[in-house]
Amino acid sequence: MKRHRPIHEIAYDIHRDWKKPNYGAIPYLEVMMILKTIEDKYYSDSAKTIIVYFLSNASTYRGDKARVFKQELKEIIKDA
Repeated sequence: MKRHRPIHEIAYDIHRDWKKPNYGAIPYLEVMMILKTIEDKYYSDSAKTIIVYFLSNASTYRGDKARVFKQELKEIIKDA
């Protein structure tokens, strides 16, 4: 199994880079800032669900860093 960066590290990088996040992505980004691995839960939501919802609301997050961070999240989901 491939080692991934903790979800919260990726989320903090996104938070620092994305100057005006989509209002629909903000709650998921905030939750991702406390998740470590794909096995974590936030109340009854799995980390996978939170990441999928974040990605679906992050279509306006663009650029080189955005591509890298979103790809990292997709790989975490794929490898779960």
